[in-house]
This record gives sequence, structure tokens and C-alpha cells, in this order.
Amino acid sequence: MCNREVMKLKASLLLRLQTLSRHSDMKTASVCLLRGVCVLLLSAPTVSAVYLSASPNFQQFFSGPTSVSLGCVDDDDGQEVDGWTVRRTRGGLTEDCGAAEDFVMIDSLCLLDRNSSYSGNFWCESLSGEKSDEVTISVSSTEKKGVILEIPVLPVRPGTGVILQCKKKNGDTVPSYFFMNGRLVGPGSTSEYNIRRAQYSDEGLYWCATDTFGESPQSFLRVRGSPITSLKTSVSPPPVSETNSSLSTLLLPNNSSSPPPPPPLPPPPFVSWIRVICHLLAFCPYCICTILLLSICCSRSSGNKQVVSMETPLDVDEYDDTTEHYV
Repeated sequence: MCNREVMKLKASLLLRLQTLSRHSDMKTASVCLLRGVCVLLLSAPTVSAVYLSASPNFQQFFSGPTSVSLGCVDDDDGQEVDGWTVRRTRGGLTEDCGAAEDFVMIDSLCLLDRNSSYSGNFWCESLSGEKSDEVTISVSSTEKKGVILEIPVLPVRPGTGVILQCKKKNGDTVPSYFFMNGRLVGPGSTSEYNIRRAQYSDEGLYWCATDTFGESPQSFLRVRGSPITSLKTSVSPPPVSETNSSLSTLLLPNNSSSPPPPPPLPPPPFVSWIRVICHLLAFCPYCICTILLLSICCSRSSGNKQVVSMETPLDVDEYDDTTEHYV
């Protein structure tokens, strides 16, 4: 992950700076230059790749006895990250997970109750103050009428698909009209709105409206990450029975059909340019600091040689002490 690589770079720069500070006879200008580079790198914002996750992966819920599990995950591998806390803002009050009865922490797992109607903003925050995107999670307590929009909490990567549905409390899908940023999208009243290949232009505020059950709350669909230009396909071998039947068919004399062509090879894996740039950003400053350290050592050694050549003692034989006497 790019964020972890930047943190490792910061630790390496701090160690180099502490090592150079122990040598009091270093050149002041070179040390100041190296410190300036370190300050610029350490003060630069890191690339945030941590997002708030929810299980189920929805932003809207009906009230019920079960809870919603919240966490902070890495965008690269989807694993839980350490050092990040789930926080929320409701009614102007900011709380950490575990600070309220409906927002509890059980065995390092953050749980949000759905006992009553609720709406609040949630995000992940690190110990150093880094924040993820805020997500609005709402709980509706409507019993007979009312619908919610099933829209994911996690951002959608460009090139992937996402399906939005309008549902009742009993779980039935309701034909509805889908809106994005105040305008109607889709062919009209339909059971779902299918975004086959998400683009950055699909990011916006969505909700659904029905003729009988009203409108759903509004939720923001986020599109993040590098676009997916090639899809990985895997070709599984056919069963043994099918292989034997194909071989027996090919051995028959009356069969004039040609054998099927071999399956196409899967396309090469897609290399994210963002990952390449992150590696370059983590490698180049390290080389700069190494070059500066070598230049400081070279200038120090050359300075010592000049001091030795200037302290050559004067030969006693060349000293002429003449005293003149006048009569």
C-alpha cells in the first residue's frame, strides 16, 4: 500500500537525520539542506487508501434487532487496518466507537444498533489525524410505507458494475424511479438501476421514488481508485467425463468436425499507474538523502586534508637570527 510505503520512508528519514545530528563537525549548510528535505517530505500529506466499511455493505437500513458492523479497511486488499478508529457526528456531537449505547465496541468490532430511526455521518480516523471519506448511514423506522435505496458504503472502482435497488421493509424490490443529483436516470419506473461500468461521472447523490411508498433517503455513491481497463478471466478445465467423450468423438471415422480451438490465454494483469507512482515517490527521496550523505562525507574528508597541509612546522635550519653591532 502506498500509505505504508510513505510511513516507512518517514521512519528512514528520521533515522538518517538523527545519525547526522550526532556529528557536530559536519558542514552546517549540508545538514540544513538535508533537514529541509526531510521537513518537506515529512510534512507532505500521505496518500489515504483507507475507507469505512459496513456489513451489510449498505448506507440505508430499516430498523430491526440486528446491528451493523463497521470497520476501517485497506483499499488494496480489503483487510482491516490497525491504528484507525471509527467515528461519527450526530447532532453536532462527535463520538468515537464505544462512547454511546447504540455505538458500541465489542472485541475490537464496532457495532451500530438499528433499534430506532437514525442518521449520522461516519468516517475512519488515524492517530495522526488522517481521515477517510465521510459516509452518511441512515436507519428508517417506517413500518407499512416507506422504501430505502440499497447503495454501497464502500466506493466503486471505475470499470466495475453496481446495481441500485429500491426495497420495502419486508425485502421486496419495488419498481421505482431513480434520481441522481436531482435528475431522472434510467428508462423510467424499473426494478433496478444498473451501472454496468462505473465512471467518475457516475459519482453523485442518488435516491429512488415510487408511486405508492414514497421516496427513499438520499445517499452519495463514490467512485474511487484507478480505472480497470482489462478484466481478468480464468479458464477452468472441463470435467474428465467431457474430456473422454470429446476424445471418443474425435476418434470416430464418420466425424468430419475439426477439434475445437484452444481457449484464449487470459490477458496480462493490469498494472496500476498509481502504484508505480507511489513506488517512485518512496524511492527517489531515499536516493536524494543518500547522495547528500555521501557529499557531506566527501567534503568532510577533503577539509581534514587541507588542515593537515596548513599546519606544517617551520624548519629550524631556515631560521636566521642575526645580531648587528655598531661601533
